[in-house]
Amino acid sequence: VLDVVVYAVFVFGLGHRIMAAQQLRDGLFRHARTQEKRILRLEKFKASLPDAQEQLEQFEQQHVPMRRRGYSRAAQLVREVAQESGVQVSGVAYKLDSEKNQPLERLAITVSVEGPFRSLVRFAHALETADDFILVRDFNFQPRQNGNLSMRLTSDLYLLP
Repeated sequence: VLDVVVYAVFVFGLGHRIMAAQQLRDGLFRHARTQEKRILRLEKFKASLPDAQEQLEQFEQQHVPMRRRGYSRAAQLVREVAQESGVQVSGVAYKLDSEKNQPLERLAITVSVEGPFRSLVRFAHALETADDFILVRDFNFQPRQNGNLSMRLTSDLYLLP
């Protein structure tokens, strides 16, 4: 009877150890598979880096003007977009914000325009979707006496130093 009890305790204890080892092994296999997937994703990302650098350079050449052309490009862009959308420009202000150690400089453009609501929205949309790297930060509307609206729009044109 003692042999059977010792055998049962030994087998029962050994069974728990085997079960724990199997769970540990399964957990390690899952972790290894997860890490393999992560390695594959990182290798794909690493392989795409030269293409990304080339695409970034191409984007800069096509959509980001040089600093020396920034003001004239901004003025030309505002004039063209205003003419196409049918609004009247009542004022334009520029402010260059060049922070050190930044790859691009930001030229803040504040434009005041007047016209019908649809034309003002068309103006903002055309400015935001222009070929240059320009972001509309904010705009606000104010009513005018002649039934039109006035819009003050602030945007950023990014320039190469």
